[in-house]
Amino acid sequence: MSVVAPGLGQPSAPEPDFGDDGTRRAPRGRVEPVDRVFRAVLGGSGAVVLAIMLLVGVFLTYRAAQALGVAKFRFLTTSAWEPDSHHFGIAAVLTGTVLIGVTAIILALPLALGTALYISEYAPRRLKRTLISLVDLMAAVPSVVFGLWGAFFLQGHVVGLSRWISTYFSWIPLFKVDGADPHDPLQADTAYTSSTFIAGIVVALMVTPIACSVMRETFSQAPAGEREGALALGSTRWGMIRAVVLPYGRGGVIGGTMLGLGRALGETIAVYMIISPVFSVQPHILQNGTNSVSSLIALRYGSASDFGMSALMAAGLALFLMTLVVNFIASSIAARGRSGAGTEA
Repeated sequence: MSVVAPGLGQPSAPEPDFGDDGTRRAPRGRVEPVDRVFRAVLGGSGAVVLAIMLLVGVFLTYRAAQALGVAKFRFLTTSAWEPDSHHFGIAAVLTGTVLIGVTAIILALPLALGTALYISEYAPRRLKRTLISLVDLMAAVPSVVFGLWGAFFLQGHVVGLSRWISTYFSWIPLFKVDGADPHDPLQADTAYTSSTFIAGIVVALMVTPIACSVMRETFSQAPAGEREGALALGSTRWGMIRAVVLPYGRGGVIGGTMLGLGRALGETIAVYMIISPVFSVQPHILQNGTNSVSSLIALRYGSASDFGMSALMAAGLALFLMTLVVNFIASSIAARGRSGAGTEA
């Protein structure tokens, strides 16, 4: 086979480039100016987002320094909220925030998972686009609409369920209602209203579209070859989903769930419209009265003194750090799931 010398016709092909480990490297092409601009815009956008997050954290820390300097570690262990007398803390509101968020995500997980599996695996192609639009449309509904629906419609219809759960499962401390006799037919329904359970149901419907979108995207990227191989070996549709889709999408399920939890922890208006604020650690989710950090800020922001505002900023800083950690972990897990790193080959 003849090789044409350079300069006498066709130029010779570039010699292959091998790395230190002996593997052949892909040839490096010339980077176009458009690509340089695109990379610069993406890098700049990411830097701006990080800078904004950093500035938010610095601002909250600066405004909260006065209150944190007075409360110190008691800020995390005190339930009362009386900043003007220097007796305040987030033990009660932090407990309520976590309980509402966990209740919401426990209710949202099966709903989001089932919806994502139906859309990606079972829905007809013509119906799939409509279902995706409807689910995404739920995320566009304002929080105040969910709050009004929960306060004036859902609450009256859920009291019976709360009473039933308390009647048969009150031996579990979480479902106990202090001062109420579930077997008394004359027991007032007010003991079961404005509870963590009702607020959790409303927040669950608000976070379902977020979790469902992440799960649906991950399920749709499951390898087609493994799907077809499982079906060719005689597996049923559900068997293929259990053997291929769910293991592949495990990272997306966990990531979507934690992203929903991050949203649930910071929900304000809907929770504020439903709950009856109390400043004591109240672990009974069916019982009237609970609180959250975001609702505390919304409740006391307008009437707070200078020191009280610093205390609210400290509460906001605690919520900011908590949601930041949850969302960071969720994004990492979801990204790994989308890249296929969590598959079991």
